[in-house]
Amino acid sequence: MPAPRSSRPPESAGFSLAIPFLALVGVLASPASLWALDATQHGASPSLMMATPFVLLLLGIGLFPMVAPHWWHVDLNKALFALVLAIPVAWSTPWSGTLHALLEYMAFMTLIGSLFVVSGNIHLEGTWPGTPRANTALLGIGAVLANLLGTTGASMLLVRVLLGTNRDRKHRVHLVVFFIFIISNTAGLLTPLGDPPLFLGFLHGVPFQWTLGLAPQWLLVNGLLLASFWLLDSTLFRESGQPLPVETPAKPALAPTLFVQGSHNLMFLLGIIGAVLLKGWLGESVGALLACSGLMAAMAWLSLTTTPRALRKLNGFSWAPVAEVGILFSGLFVTMGPAIALLEHNSQKLGVTQPWQFYWYTGILSSFLDNAPTYVAFGSLALGGAHLGPGADIGDLAGLEGGAFLAAISCGAVFMGAMTYIGNGPNFMVKSIAEASGIRMPGFFGYMVWSCCLLLPILGICCWVFFL
Repeated sequence: MPAPRSSRPPESAGFSLAIPFLALVGVLASPASLWALDATQHGASPSLMMATPFVLLLLGIGLFPMVAPHWWHVDLNKALFALVLAIPVAWSTPWSGTLHALLEYMAFMTLIGSLFVVSGNIHLEGTWPGTPRANTALLGIGAVLANLLGTTGASMLLVRVLLGTNRDRKHRVHLVVFFIFIISNTAGLLTPLGDPPLFLGFLHGVPFQWTLGLAPQWLLVNGLLLASFWLLDSTLFRESGQPLPVETPAKPALAPTLFVQGSHNLMFLLGIIGAVLLKGWLGESVGALLACSGLMAAMAWLSLTTTPRALRKLNGFSWAPVAEVGILFSGLFVTMGPAIALLEHNSQKLGVTQPWQFYWYTGILSSFLDNAPTYVAFGSLALGGAHLGPGADIGDLAGLEGGAFLAAISCGAVFMGAMTYIGNGPNFMVKSIAEASGIRMPGFFGYMVWSCCLLLPILGICCWVFFL
């Protein structure tokens, strides 16, 4: 008897269906490369066509997970999509520009990848009951750790602790939503390690310690979020009528304990922090980038080789999230060059001249597109508004004249990455882990209802206090 045929098309069929679409993308992207080449050779002003590959790539990242999730789930399709858009730009850009973009991409991915690997080799498990006080304290601790481990590392390290200590709670969706708000996004504002946009700023010359000056904004937003969480969690805890565990002779209560496995990886985390500090000390040379990236990669390799595989299995460790980031950002780093040049050239014509405008425009785009390239794009736009001359880089905004612009851009990119699931990398990862634990998370628009009702008013207060 022949085996029944699967209703799911094979991967080869999906690949063949992708070919006409990718050809259309190439047709749209090629005029941009031709114009860019002509502009480079003849000194013409940048055209909107130059930014076409970058815009198409951002739109694809935002729309494909919603309109074609099965096709987009295949990493080969993502890679082909990014490659088709990146090749025309790389062909029309001077080799020095492409090489610079690839070096920045290498430094960016070694930071993201090393933090992801090392945090994935540390397993935490708590024995305390998930009370409002304990949950608020955990989110507060995570808000600090996010600046040392990155939002991705802190999220992967702590989400299972939150879910495990609240496994008996009736209402758990709000726990995950606020976890995404705080630990996966708004907490990572104080160091270049905290969130990818800030590390890109560091690569473009923003001093490592400059982001510590954003502590007032960090305290306001995260303080209000923690207070809101405590009020909501306390209300739901009381309404559920769920009593705290009671100690009996037959069932003695466990002392509140945090079990840590793989603790030697904390040394490797310190090594990654040291590598970033070394990069700041050595400057922006190619040698500094290579030394920083090599040291971070060594920390990740040591973590993998000295930690038992069973511990990663216990954490549900998978290479898929970091592979997706690597594929998409390879295209973003190559294609963003012409878009940045276009913004710099037309900065005075766009009418974005006030800090509050940079805050909201950067934030809105970071909600639906990736916040790292959005940060770079608006940072380049701000160079004109700060009246900095030709050859200036984003790091020059850290001075007195551009400091307000850079603060608004940094806060908008980091804070509003929490507005949707696609605003920042850890958001979908935390959602997937929660659903695997049996929590029925809201969909894309359902999550936006949460963020618009609970997060957006707090972000409005931040704008009113600091950027108007």
